[in-house]
Amino acid sequence: MRDMSDSSAYARAGVDTSRAEQAVAGLVDVLRRIDLGRPSRAVLGSGHYANVLRLDDRTGIALSTDGVGTKVIVAEQLGRFDTVGIDCIAMNVNDLICVGAEPIAVLDYVAVEEAEPEMLRQIAEGLRAGAEQAGVEIPGGELAQLPELIRGHPSPRGFDLVGACFGTVALDAIVTGARVEPGDAVIGLPSGGVHSNGLTLARRALTELDERPPELDGRSVGEVLLEPTVIYVRAVLDLLASAVDVRGLAHITSGGLLNLLRLEAEVGYAIDSPLPRLPIFDLVAERSRAQEAELLEVFNMGCGFCCVVPADQTDAAVELLDSHHPGTAVIGRATGDAGVVELPGSGLVSRGGAGFQAR
Repeated sequence: MRDMSDSSAYARAGVDTSRAEQAVAGLVDVLRRIDLGRPSRAVLGSGHYANVLRLDDRTGIALSTDGVGTKVIVAEQLGRFDTVGIDCIAMNVNDLICVGAEPIAVLDYVAVEEAEPEMLRQIAEGLRAGAEQAGVEIPGGELAQLPELIRGHPSPRGFDLVGACFGTVALDAIVTGARVEPGDAVIGLPSGGVHSNGLTLARRALTELDERPPELDGRSVGEVLLEPTVIYVRAVLDLLASAVDVRGLAHITSGGLLNLLRLEAEVGYAIDSPLPRLPIFDLVAERSRAQEAELLEVFNMGCGFCCVVPADQTDAAVELLDSHHPGTAVIGRATGDAGVVELPGSGLVSRGGAGFQAR
């Protein structure tokens, strides 16, 4: 067993992100060497939120896939399954819009310990609600009953939920972030809570789901952890259809604001006016041994999505986005320090994609 005495709080909770990154790199290295016997249709390289396959000279089909993660354990423990379907849709469609695509359909995969009708009905209700918010169809899916593989918390409530999203985008309208320039404004859209990343750490810090800490204004820990991931599709599609020059789009998931570095431009980012931190994150910080830098690398901290636009178009962009997601605001700007993300208010900086460190 590895010595974890000096490891992060997330690693102590069971998620070693550095080891996972190495594993993903090895996986991607093998898959990029698939011999098709023909030219690849993929337009983008690995590392984007979604990829695009060329259908013809003008049109691409965008693809993404993601799951709900250990948020399903909170649902199992509470016996409440009507929100995680929203998370499944959100995690997929929010990634897809980052390349400028319009989501059109999601396929779902549900693996269960036991095919219990009421649980599946509630999961379906969440999928329907998420699909309606995102404006997508669910034309098919798969249900697998795997009692030898899936074990619930408690049994037999065990399940896993994964989706795959499909959309379309004009090849000359793909958003990669390559056109971001120093001085461009970074606009933050508020999150609704933990969303679907960092739940392992949050659950380890907040073990009593029925507890109602004063910081949560009367809501239980379980209720707050199950708050669905916000779906940003309609706001972003409206922005893309407007006169605003949308240069970069980033879904803020695991990695926090370091996700901005997934945009292609050789720039950095200074986030000097972050959106207000939600109380749930202060509570996790108080009850875990996680340092500020780690919290910023694990959670969205109150900002679920970012749009990068020219500074002189900020007002129009904020007005449009705020009409969908009140609380939207400029949180920073792109800089000429390539690969550097600075958080002046926290005294932290990340260089070259590494974690945050004191300046």
